[in-house]
Amino acid sequence: MGKRLKRTLPFCSCSSPRLYSFFSLRASFAWFEDDVWIEIAKCLDGRSLVMLATTCKWFYKTLSEECVWKFACLRDLAVPDPGDASFKWKKLYASAFDGSHSYLFRQQEKHIDWIRIGAFFLESSAAIVTEKLTSPPRKIPQKETLEQMLQSRGLCVLTNIKTGIWIADLQLVRCPVCDLNTCDGTMQTLDARHFELFMNESYHDGSWDYTQIGSHETKKHVDGASGAILDMKHLKDASSAEIFNPKSWIGKQNDWQPKAKLTLHAVAVNTNLQQNDGINVKFHVMRAGTDGQIMAIRVSQQLLFEANHHQLYSPLISAWRLERS
Repeated sequence: MGKRLKRTLPFCSCSSPRLYSFFSLRASFAWFEDDVWIEIAKCLDGRSLVMLATTCKWFYKTLSEECVWKFACLRDLAVPDPGDASFKWKKLYASAFDGSHSYLFRQQEKHIDWIRIGAFFLESSAAIVTEKLTSPPRKIPQKETLEQMLQSRGLCVLTNIKTGIWIADLQLVRCPVCDLNTCDGTMQTLDARHFELFMNESYHDGSWDYTQIGSHETKKHVDGASGAILDMKHLKDASSAEIFNPKSWIGKQNDWQPKAKLTLHAVAVNTNLQQNDGINVKFHVMRAGTDGQIMAIRVSQQLLFEANHHQLYSPLISAWRLERS
């Protein structure tokens, strides 16, 4: 029998089975890659999102999706979805959490301590602004002006307010004694701003500014400095009732630490005061243009002191600084 001829195959290149499997898997996974990473991104905070986005162009593109930053904003601000909004959620997140407050832009010379309280939601275009936390108003007079309501009742009703997410800060002008003419002394401020204001150039360049709508003085000792903003539509809600139960959140009488209360549709602040000679309360609003919607609300209480009382407020400032450090 003749020898069996061995068939010789021509040499040719081939793909590694492992490499083939890897690239096939990656090719099939690519259809879902964006969606999966977007869902993963929703578990990360803003800083982690930025760090991950800097690793490569693909992550930068994927994590720039508005849905990622919208989810992060609503989650970290703990507010409901405001619906359609014509702005960049990524820019809003950066503005809302960049450590800025309302005095930063045009009053940098002031001695400010501040803390971000959080966000609440104004569903209606009318809100109660008050310096008193004893009880909710039962009847709002229709014929009184804002100034008259503030003078007689320590509250007013503001209309034509921009609805949506509002971000609230608690701020202190922190020097009881100061030689600077620009210093207001010891002053507590509840400052609330609509979230679109953070991204508006007219706010940042000073075209829009605060306008005082009322003020009054109490020239005798007061036990505490308070301020609150409540959605008129939700004034009778159980959550709003919590605002008017100050004993549950302001602490004992000798607790000098500033306190804040935040609900879904309201915000309030209170500071128990040591010996003083009265208080000067001011109410400000900022409008979008001359007659536009109200975009920011401010309630300020400035303590009135005789010369020998100037240092009595210092423990409050020290306690606040210690808590923030």
